[in-house]
Amino acid sequence: MPKDYYQVLGISKKASTDEIKKAYRKLAMQYHPDRNKGRQAEEKFKEISEAYAVLSEPKKRQQYDTFGASGFHQRFTQEDIFRGSDLSEIFKEFGFGSGEVFSRIFGGARGTGGYKTYYTGSGGGGFGFEDVFKGAAGAQRGFQQAPPAKGQDLLYELPLTLEEIMDGGPKVITYRRRDGSSERVSVKIPAGIEEGKKLRVSGKGESSSNGGPPGDLYIKIKVAPHMVFERSGQDLIVRQEIPFSLAVLGGSISIPTLSGKTVKLRVPAGTTSHTRLRLKGHGLPSMGSGFRGDQYVQVLISVPKKLKRDQKKLLQSLAEQGL
Repeated sequence: MPKDYYQVLGISKKASTDEIKKAYRKLAMQYHPDRNKGRQAEEKFKEISEAYAVLSEPKKRQQYDTFGASGFHQRFTQEDIFRGSDLSEIFKEFGFGSGEVFSRIFGGARGTGGYKTYYTGSGGGGFGFEDVFKGAAGAQRGFQQAPPAKGQDLLYELPLTLEEIMDGGPKVITYRRRDGSSERVSVKIPAGIEEGKKLRVSGKGESSSNGGPPGDLYIKIKVAPHMVFERSGQDLIVRQEIPFSLAVLGGSISIPTLSGKTVKLRVPAGTTSHTRLRLKGHGLPSMGSGFRGDQYVQVLISVPKKLKRDQKKLLQSLAEQGL
């Protein structure tokens, strides 16, 4: 599983650019191969350099924050990660050479995500990653040209009702690409899926402009508002008005559930307004497990605005007795 770049650098997700640079400088000084010998230090240095290359560049960082560690590495190769990065400037502050170090650690045929990726340095001067991937220019230096770039991914927002989320199952969607073409795909909705989760349909994104593999389609789940129920994780909440007499004396009421059934709920005597009563196991299923949430009934005591004469007399009599 890809490592969290924020954890690698030991910073929070709200870290500023200066804080990111400071954290990288400290770790790079600690693990720089000119100071440490052995494979372990080189791997650690490679790891923190990769994290810095992404988090120090606003556009890459935005993509990383949007798709997370796993999604980001599905979209970007190591070539993409280091493209446009120039780590030599920060190494000039150390007094270390950069090109030779990176050529040794990142060079050769070591790749990421199935792609062979090549890097080179330029002596003790500027470290130009871009030059390696400029086709013939890179080939003249003895490097293999990078593979064709993957097509752009697409993001589709899919609203689902609570009933659809409870049952799960196949869902057919139609989406449009930039070239104007439309496509219909069927995607399986896991029962209990939460809002904001993304489902990936491989190869259904934009076509590559230079013969590479197509991008992917990401389907982002959005929960549609419900007239009766409110979702809280895997639990459901419904509000139910009851008369004052029932709240005082107790009794049973009929409550609707998301499955369409009606169940009886016991209201204890002396129940106060806004009390939550639980219907165990009547919530939403949890993704990938047999666990099911609960349904909570929030009791609201109904106060009539108008009373009949005899009702008013009865209440006045109760008030005289301290009720």
